[in-house]
Amino acid sequence: MKVHEYQAKEIFRAASIPVPREKVCSNPVECVAAAKEIGLPVVIKAQVLVGGRGKAGGVRKVAGLGDVERVAGQILGMSIKGLTVGKVLVSECADIRAEYYVGIVVDRVSRRPVLMASAAGGVEIEQVARETPEKILKVQIDPAAGLLSFQSRDVGMALFGRDAGLARAFADIAGKLYRIFVDRDCSLIEINPLVLLTDGKLLALDAKVNFDDNALFRHKENEILRDLAAEEPKEVEAKQAGLSYVKLSGNVGCVVNGAGLAMATMDLIKRYGGEPANFLDVGGSSSPDKMVTAMRIILSDENVRAILVNIFGGITRCDDIANGLLEARRRADIKVPVVARLTGTNAEAALALLEGTDVTPAATMAEAVKKAVALAGAV
Repeated sequence: MKVHEYQAKEIFRAASIPVPREKVCSNPVECVAAAKEIGLPVVIKAQVLVGGRGKAGGVRKVAGLGDVERVAGQILGMSIKGLTVGKVLVSECADIRAEYYVGIVVDRVSRRPVLMASAAGGVEIEQVARETPEKILKVQIDPAAGLLSFQSRDVGMALFGRDAGLARAFADIAGKLYRIFVDRDCSLIEINPLVLLTDGKLLALDAKVNFDDNALFRHKENEILRDLAAEEPKEVEAKQAGLSYVKLSGNVGCVVNGAGLAMATMDLIKRYGGEPANFLDVGGSSSPDKMVTAMRIILSDENVRAILVNIFGGITRCDDIANGLLEARRRADIKVPVVARLTGTNAEAALALLEGTDVTPAATMAEAVKKAVALAGAV
């Protein structure tokens, strides 16, 4: 679960991590009042749950009070990667000497949190990792011991040219980040950029906090921060229907049961030259209604050229999936080809239900993927 920058900074502020003076606003008049309170110049920043705001024109510096209302009006309502900007953050301008990156994520290989830091801050850390991975410092954290002070100080010394004062200040911020990461069950927490001001102090100029969805049940304080209006509408609809859906950029729509099988299916689509249009897990149950909803969500993606239904029936009954598929075809005008690989519980009954329809059957997962990729490419 993602939260907005202003919400992440409220968490930082509560933890005594230094952040700029700023105010979240939902209309230009509020922005003018905020700019008067903070003092010019200010930076107006779109609050959307995607990256690339700056490149899209969603982050702009404003020096004159007369321009605040105009610029705020231009940013509010604009679309950034398909998401409409409903709020902006009016923030004081920082007198920056240098920019850094610091973040904590879970390393799935070592199965431990990792403190990452870089002197190449201010740009996407993925770009730094891809082009100059040697610029990223990494420290594995033993969950039993936590982030030890000498670990974060060593990283600080490497970042700040062995300046002991800055290293201690960095270690203090890193320690607080780790405390938030653990206490609130985060999957990611980062400051990019962490800026060194001309007065020698460190400031979290931007903030990103992602919570682990699987731990939301024990964090009501996290759940209330969710902004459904700022999330991908199809993902929200899927969640409400008990489906796990993530939109991707390909043209092969996927309906799969189980996250592992869904990942394997997407890998196989890419192996055979296709691109998955989505991740969609119908879960362990198999009510026909869930299948209908899944098909409707996938078909609302105009990039989809073929749909692959890949079900390994255990708790999920293949005949329920087939009935759901047939019901979806009755309710919607499905113009793209559908390939179905159904195996496991009640697979024979499912195949009998689909016999005589225009659903293309497949005996194996590889066969199904090859057929779906070919059909998507042929449209």
